[in-house]
Amino acid sequence: MKLSTICVQEGWQPSNGEPRVLPIVQSTTFKYDNTEEMADLFDLKKSGYFYTRLQNPTCDAVARKIACLEGGIGAVLTSSGQAANFYAVFNICQAGDHIVAAAEIYGGTYNLFAVTLKKLGIDCTFVNQEATEEEIAKAFTQRTKLLFGESVSNPGCKVLDIEKFARIAHNHGVPLIVDNTFPTPINCRPFEWGADIVTHSTTKYMDGHATQVGGCVVDSGKFDWESQSEKYPGLCTPDESYHGLTYTKNFGKLAFITKLVAQLMRDLGSQSSPQNAFLLNLGLETLHLRMPRHCENAQKVAEFLQADKRVAWVNYSQLPENPQYELAQKYMPGGTCGVMAFGLKGDRQTAIKFMDSLKMIGIVTHVADARTCVLHPASHTHRQLSDEQLQQAGIAPDLIRLSVGIEDADDIIEDLKQALNNI
Repeated sequence: MKLSTICVQEGWQPSNGEPRVLPIVQSTTFKYDNTEEMADLFDLKKSGYFYTRLQNPTCDAVARKIACLEGGIGAVLTSSGQAANFYAVFNICQAGDHIVAAAEIYGGTYNLFAVTLKKLGIDCTFVNQEATEEEIAKAFTQRTKLLFGESVSNPGCKVLDIEKFARIAHNHGVPLIVDNTFPTPINCRPFEWGADIVTHSTTKYMDGHATQVGGCVVDSGKFDWESQSEKYPGLCTPDESYHGLTYTKNFGKLAFITKLVAQLMRDLGSQSSPQNAFLLNLGLETLHLRMPRHCENAQKVAEFLQADKRVAWVNYSQLPENPQYELAQKYMPGGTCGVMAFGLKGDRQTAIKFMDSLKMIGIVTHVADARTCVLHPASHTHRQLSDEQLQQAGIAPDLIRLSVGIEDADDIIEDLKQALNNI
């Protein structure tokens, strides 16, 4: 099926007499007729439902839809995008391990890797994603377990060279994890370019209406864990908490996803609620319609900002003059997303005055939904970073992140124009 059909039809396919719309299975637990059936579920000998922290029919239906959209073999919903990135990494890392990540990533993810994972004994080296393969390769050690990047970075809007990152990762025998939140699988499918695992903050475009917080981890099933068994003992050696089963031997290509659910979701929680999964599914049904509108509006807004003399710079890779235009055309020929970064001539106060003068466009922490919104990362989402870390992450003091919605483009531009007139 085409992506537009998958958005509408995949995941929940009712049988005769069942609800047409995905039902919300709002139950913590599930009943069985005998103890043996329940025991087989706990031993991972059979698939099924027994407790919603691990699996739930509503959540699984939505996860199947996202896996299908990305071209993966399996997926798991999480309670947030942050949880998705943590689970994707922690599922194959432990104390003493090391990861490599692009420096230009979401501030919360940067802090997760630089601070929180370090407390767990996992070190991270950040690299310039535009550096050469040889330069990036220098960051790898014998302890490195993965390479991480964002298909379109938040908030700098840099496009990741996925093929290059995949080559680097695979040359070192590790998987490439790509956060594909901004373009979504409608505009970019990282598995087709060599990525092994994809994560999402489903809070953003997939939901599209700012009604639920969620995340998702999708596995391509392509990475050969057994060929790197010494690096990944958690997947390739017996798990005593499940009577000595080995995930790669018992579940084959589904080893990564099965372990994530059976171990991490079991022990740490962070599962999606069925209600949130239901709301997410409503958003997914129109994802293929909304993404082109976001991109169409963003193109008009970017061209307007670029032509205004009060604007110092605009970073939107769909502009032909942008240095990443060719890279964007390669990976996302249909458009990247509705998010862009720009700066005004002046200082930080100029940016603040401009934002405070907006009427229709809202100042919110959120990004990537139907309504146009704006944020000053250095003052808001990335304020926990030092000046040096801000520079490393590509966050200039004057950077304004603009998330263009699906309103009429003329109305968005008019609001920007009147705010510019007020600085």
